[in-house]
Amino acid sequence: MGIARISIVTMLLACMPLVGQAAEVQLAVASNFTAPMRAIAERFERDTGHQVLLAFGSTGKLYAQIHNGAPFDALLAADDEVPAQLEAAGLGVIGTRFTYAIGTLVLWSAREGFVDDQGAVLAQRSFRHLAIANPKTAPYGAAAMATLAKLEQVDSIRGKLVQGENIAQTHQFVASGNAELGFVALSQVLDGDGEIHQGSAWIVPARYHPPIRQDALLLTKGRDNPAARALLDYLRSAAATEVIEAYGYGTQ
Repeated sequence: MGIARISIVTMLLACMPLVGQAAEVQLAVASNFTAPMRAIAERFERDTGHQVLLAFGSTGKLYAQIHNGAPFDALLAADDEVPAQLEAAGLGVIGTRFTYAIGTLVLWSAREGFVDDQGAVLAQRSFRHLAIANPKTAPYGAAAMATLAKLEQVDSIRGKLVQGENIAQTHQFVASGNAELGFVALSQVLDGDGEIHQGSAWIVPARYHPPIRQDALLLTKGRDNPAARALLDYLRSAAATEVIEAYGYGTQ
């Protein structure tokens, strides 16, 4: 009996440090990265024991929330400008910023056969509404406007534009049929096997707009949070890279 009791106590004591090492990270994530981040968070929690609380929104809105004291430990932005600005303002930890994904813009319709593989539908203008994310706060919206400028379609299409607050709302406009087509993130229309799960799409050539470099940053609140640092490290792992690339993003 004495030996049994000692064995049980030893096992409990051995487990205590593992419990003590587990921590929680509050992560602000750009809307376009919703699906891959949920998959990565699940793997991260399983592999490390840490817990992840996810908050999604446009990068511009997340920037404002962080400036106003939102309790985020780290940020996964949809661009590389906002993390640099936060770092310069003393709201991010210097030396922790890196590009975790390079985004891909796609012109998408929930209708089969509506969008051709060259994007000629834009010039034909056989649609009433084209959805884009707010180009002032959402990098994918800015990329959409740059694409329209490249195609010399800004003036002719301006009256058809409907603007989502972020890329998630923009996708919803198209998915619901309120807009026949729209510029969204490729990750939003891919299934787990890397195939477009519904409708028709044109993947916009990268040369049509500035690169959508999506940077991560450890925020000052998360400086001493082991889960926050572990999560940012995990984003560079083979397990995370597999998910990121499966959702149509490039990696460095």
